[in-house]
Amino acid sequence: MSEFGPARAALSDTFVGEDAVLTYARAQSARTGIRAIGPSGGACLRLMAAALDAKAVAEIGTGTGVSGVYLLRGMRPDGVLTTVDSEPVRQQLAKEAYQAAGFAANRSRFIPGRALDVLPRLADGQYDLVFCDGDPAESGEYLAESLRLLRPGGMVCFEGVFQEGRLAEPELQDPQTRSVRDLVRDVRESDTLLPALLPVSDGLLCAVKR
Repeated sequence: MSEFGPARAALSDTFVGEDAVLTYARAQSARTGIRAIGPSGGACLRLMAAALDAKAVAEIGTGTGVSGVYLLRGMRPDGVLTTVDSEPVRQQLAKEAYQAAGFAANRSRFIPGRALDVLPRLADGQYDLVFCDGDPAESGEYLAESLRLLRPGGMVCFEGVFQEGRLAEPELQDPQTRSVRDLVRDVRESDTLLPALLPVSDGLLCAVKR
């Protein structure tokens, strides 16, 4: 990273700004010990949801609602966010964040459970955007499920692919880092995906399904 890297990252994070709802949801995330997508990554999610005119979005990893608020703010007014998390307590915090942001209860569908148990129950080809922020070790399985869920022209996004710098360290061969490296390779080399790796937050890997 150049000497200007941190300054550029800070500018990206402060460019849009976060209101009280997002600030509180982010604080809840820190309190519960989970990492939420950064402001610049959240702004990208909102932009993509708006560009897709997204009506149906699936999210792997509800957290405390930071990413969900961004997604909902970009989606159509009648859009529905389906969000999956193994921790119902986190989903309750997210539900409170969505309510505080002014979203009606019917704008979100909360499904508790392990993502790889829940995703097969969702309908084929019915989603405009799938956002993956779950277990990095399961990234390959998330990609396969996302491609099934997405309509042609839909988009899949993976948060945290830089792995706090571990992705760029070839000597690191732990299972989680290897799984993310495999994901990046598979997305880049896929004949059915048009990808980009965005240097926002901790790395946002996005691809459009052709």
